[in-house]
Formats: sequence, structure tokens, C-alpha cells
Amino acid sequence: MENIELGTVKSFVDTLWVIDCAILVFIMQAGFMCMETGLSRHKNSINVALKNAADFGVAVVVFWIFGFGLMFGKSFNGLFGTDLFLFKTDIAEYMVYFVFQAMFVATAATIISGAVAERMKFNGYIIITILATGIIYPIVGHWAWSSSYLSNMDAERQLLEITGQISTGGWLSKIGFIDFAGSTIVHSVGGWMALAAVMILGPRIGKYSKANKGKFTGSSFPLAVLGTLILWFGWFGFNGGSNGAMDEAVPLILINTFLAASFGLLTGLGISFTLFKKPDPYYVILGPLAGLVAITAGCNSMSSVVSIFVGIVGAIIAILVNEILHKYEIDDVVGAIPVHLAAGVWGTLAVGLFSDLDLLGTGLSRIEQIEAQLIGIISIGTFSFVGSYIILNILNKIYPLRVSPIQEELGLNIAEHNATSVEHDLISILEKQSESGDLTIRGPQDPFTAGGVIGLYYNKLMSKLETSEIEKQKWRNRITNEVKLAVKVQENFLPKRNLDNYPVHGINIAAREVSGDFFSFYPHNESVYFIIADVAGKGIHAGMVMAKASTLFEIMSRDKVDVDEMTFHMNNDLHITKTAGMFVTSIIGNYNVKSGELNWVNAGHQPALLRDEKGNFEEFASKSPPLGVVKQNSKNDYFINKSNLNGNRFYAFTDGLSESLDKNNKEIGIEGSKEVINKNFNKDLQDELNDIAKEIKSNAKNHQLSDDLTVLAIGK
Repeated sequence: MENIELGTVKSFVDTLWVIDCAILVFIMQAGFMCMETGLSRHKNSINVALKNAADFGVAVVVFWIFGFGLMFGKSFNGLFGTDLFLFKTDIAEYMVYFVFQAMFVATAATIISGAVAERMKFNGYIIITILATGIIYPIVGHWAWSSSYLSNMDAERQLLEITGQISTGGWLSKIGFIDFAGSTIVHSVGGWMALAAVMILGPRIGKYSKANKGKFTGSSFPLAVLGTLILWFGWFGFNGGSNGAMDEAVPLILINTFLAASFGLLTGLGISFTLFKKPDPYYVILGPLAGLVAITAGCNSMSSVVSIFVGIVGAIIAILVNEILHKYEIDDVVGAIPVHLAAGVWGTLAVGLFSDLDLLGTGLSRIEQIEAQLIGIISIGTFSFVGSYIILNILNKIYPLRVSPIQEELGLNIAEHNATSVEHDLISILEKQSESGDLTIRGPQDPFTAGGVIGLYYNKLMSKLETSEIEKQKWRNRITNEVKLAVKVQENFLPKRNLDNYPVHGINIAAREVSGDFFSFYPHNESVYFIIADVAGKGIHAGMVMAKASTLFEIMSRDKVDVDEMTFHMNNDLHITKTAGMFVTSIIGNYNVKSGELNWVNAGHQPALLRDEKGNFEEFASKSPPLGVVKQNSKNDYFINKSNLNGNRFYAFTDGLSESLDKNNKEIGIEGSKEVINKNFNKDLQDELNDIAKEIKSNAKNHQLSDDLTVLAIGK
């Protein structure tokens, strides 16, 4: 009787321990939300937060409907479970087991969220969550963890297992593969799926443009660090609860978890001091998280000294992989792939290299254990990455997963959720106050955003102004300065259009009421972006396509996106736009006023011309497809022409010039266009283009153009 009572108490303590650990793992969801929100930009913060909340609910529901059954049900040849769907039980221990495992599956899904942030549709992310929690994770979990449910099953089911009438064990567990708390099964699975998703989505627009180096920083590193600490706190439940009981193994698990994370943090600090001579906040976040992921697979079977080594190497590997991703322009917003995939693979392999074989209890030799670990890593990685890549790639062709460039620039808070933007609201308030002179107007304020801080300070100044008639003029001047400062902070919202200091000019004469031709310039301090384009069509539809292309050029030029990347995104966005079969030929480029360097992409357009001081021309024919015809996979599909003006002039024009008529009513062609340019050459570019237009118009029948005439010229 005493033994029965002790067993009951032990069972109660074990159940209480596991449910407490499940709660700790649930708290990690808040940690992921804080970290991802902090590492994302303000305009996407609401979207990131909602994804972290939504994926948890979706994960639990999907796991309850069929995920748990696939993972822990009666095994079909060690590949997947075939029962326990719509999981239900009256036994407390089974309920706790389900809750704990549901927390794990939610973690695997949330890993993907941070990697794809700032550019993926909310509905698309929900689909990925269903794929991860309903198919990929449960199946690989069955391979390695399904036998762990055997200890919680009723006696009849255990007897059937022992007699061989049913099988609950996955094929990886049978060969001795060990992943104690999920370095591979949870973290690497999420990392592999994240890698597949970001490769399909591509990087954020402008992330890897030369002009934007270092500008894509998170909105709040303090919030991201808070999230990291919350994750660290929850990880004690993640690893401790995987033991399934409160016994003498738990202290070793907890101290190894603690040490690996701590030394991972110090490693991140050390590397950042070595590289940058200062503590880099991103490395401080990567370090401890990589250490935690790495130790998760073997925290119950390693000594403390070994766990320290595993944490250090995990941090180093994560940082190295992070740099490799940047080199190949694979955009992972929060470092999910370096931390969860790379460190997870290392931690799982470390089980075979360093774990106490007696504690593992697989009966394998050191070499055999390493072999089992490698088989598990490769098989799970291949299934997770290849399976998710194929499914998501097919889905992306049917239902594009990425938001449009305009939505991405606007921010997913507004584009996906109709949320307000503090910065946008502040600008509106400032403009309204400036126009009306009404000092009672107040702006939005938020101590946690840059725009909100400006609004807070602005409101304080306004309140003081209203209460002090004597000091009114003094405060008015000060407010004016503050408004100017606020406008300067938000200058990226306001495009510049003063081209007086740039040797660029263009002319557009429409032959019809609605023109399909257009050109545009977007200047920055030392450079100017330019575009000339011709929509293959006329009328209202052509005008709509022209407006869409012009808008895309504006928003990406403002953000200093490289011209090949700009062309790539314009093409794909126009491709999915209903354009009645129309396409756009264009030349898109950037001219550096200081260096004279000229870069451009010719996407199916008339050849660009470079004229030297003697009147000789060099032609640059198109080497890239027109926009909107075929969806492209990479910006590398667009060839960048490079030249230095060095006193030369650059010309680009639509077929309104080359197909215009001479005095004999024959098309002048490219050669005739060169003659017209030379004939009307003028030191003043604008006068030159006006004279070209006059000549073409004078030669036209009834002096009426038969096609839109658009010419763009650059050079001193």
C-alpha cells in the first residue's frame, strides 16, 4: 500500500512538473513575438505580432485534429501514425502529454515566422503553419519520438507492442537516433522550412542594394533582447519538461541549458568585439539562442564542460552561417536559419560525438551513434526542406505568397491589417497644423516608436505654447524648428523633385489622349534614378499599366534599390497584374553625378545610345526580357550595363523617335535617330530635346505624331 501511495505521489509530481514546463514553453511564444517585432521595422510590427498569435492557435488546432495522430499513432512501417486523430482521453497524464507536445509543435511553426517577416502575406503564412504543424513536423516527429508515447499508453496497447501485433516506434528511433528535446526535430525542421520559404520569397526589396547597407535594422533592439531573455527563461521548460519526470536527471539538464546559453552569449560578444570593436546587439541575440538550440539535443547526456563547448561552437556556427546567408542574399530577418537550423544540426551531431553512451542507452558504439545521428540529420533535413520547397513552390505559382512591392513599401501593418502608422499620422498632423496654424492640434504619441517620440515632444511643446501668451512667439519659433526636424526625420516619405543640379532631362509628347509612354527621374544627394518605358498597347489599359509601373519605380527609387533588383520586382508585379496581355519595354538606371558612373538595365527596349564628343555613337541593345511577360526567378535574369560618361551623353527613347518619318515619309530607324540627335545637339539638354521634338513633329503628316514621342538624355 505504501509503495502504491509513493507511486501515486511520484506520478502527481511528474505530471505537475511537465505541465509547469509546458507553461514555460508557452511563455516562449511571447519571447518569439518580442524578438521578431524588435528585429523587424515599425511598419510591420503589428503583422509580426499577429502572426505569432495566430500560428499558435492554428498549430494547436491542427495538431489536435490530425498532427498528434500522425506523430504518436499506431505506426505504418515506422513512417507515420494511423490513429489517435481528434485526440481525446480521460487520463490526466495523457492530457498533459498532449499539451506539452502541442507547445513544441507551435514552437516549430513560429521559427518560420521571423525568417519570412516583412514580405509574406498573412494568409500565406497561415498555410505554411498548417503545412508545418499538420504534416512535416508530425511525420519527422514520428520517426524519432513516437516510441516515447509507449511509456504513457495503457497496458493493453503496450502488450500489443511487445508481442509485435502493432508498432508505435519510428524508424529513426529503432536505429538509435537521439534528439532529447528537439535540436533537429523541432528547431532544424523549422529552420529547413524557413530556408525553403525565404528562397521562394526572395529578399526584402532593397535589402542588399549597395546604397542600403546597414539601413535594414530592427525597430527596437531592447524589445528583441527582452524576447531573447524570455526565450531563455522558457527554454528551461523546453528541455526540462522533455525528461517527462521530475527526477535526478533534471538538475543536469537545467545547468547544461544554462551554461550553453551563457557561453553562447559570451561568444557572440567576443566575436562582435573582435570584428566591430564594440558589442553588436544582433550577435548578442544570436549567441545565447544558438547555444540553447545546440544543447537541446544532448542536455541530458553531456557533462557541463562539454555543454559549454557545444554552446560556444553553436554560437560560432550560427554567426558564420548568418554571414554566408548575407553573402548569397538569402534574407532571414531574425536569424532563424543560422540559430535553429545550423546550430540545431550541430547540436544533434554533438550527441554522437560527446554524449555519455551509457546515459544514451542505445547500446551503440561511438561510431555507430555518430552514424545514427548523421542519418537522422540528413533524412529529416531532406524531407523537411525538399518537401516544403516543392509544396510551397507549387502553391506560390497558384497563390503568390509574397505581397506586392507597393504593399511591402507601405508596410504590412497597413497593407495586410488596415492598421494606422504613427509616422504617417504624424506627418498628416504636421501638415494640417502647418496649413491651418491651429495650435490646439495634437499629434499621435508613443514612447516606443521614433515617430511617437517626436509626437510626444511635439504635443508637450504645443501645450506649453497654449499656456504662455507672453512666450508665444518664442515657442512658435521653436516649434517651427521642431516641425522641420520631424519632417527631416521623415524625409524618405517625401520624394525630391528638384533636378536643377542634375544633368538629366526628358520630354514626352503624347500622340493620343492617354499615353503608354513615360519617363521619370528620382534624385538623391549624389545620384539620380531614371526610367523610360513604353507600354505595348494604347488607351485606358495602357495608362493604368503605365501608372502601376511609374508607382513601382517611385517607391523603389526612393529606397535606393539596385536597378537589376528594381527591374526584377517591377516585372513580377506587372506579370501578376491584370494588364490585358500588355507588357512594358523599359530602360531603368542610376547615374552618379559625382563619379559619372552610369548603370542601367535594358528590358526589351530600343537600344540605348552613348554619344562621345565627336558625335560617334555606341549602341547598347537589350539583353533582358520586357517587363510583365514571364515571371523571373532572380534579379540575375537582368543584365546591368555599366559605363562612365566622361563627357559623353546617354540617350534612351521610345519607338516614337525611331519609327518617325523623315521628309521622304520613311522611318528613320536607329541610324536616323542618331542623325537627328547630332543635328540638334546643344549644350543645353532641354533645348536639344525640344528641338528634336520640333523636327520630328514638323516631318509628321499634318504635323501630328503617329506615336507617342519620349526621349531621355543624361550628360553635361
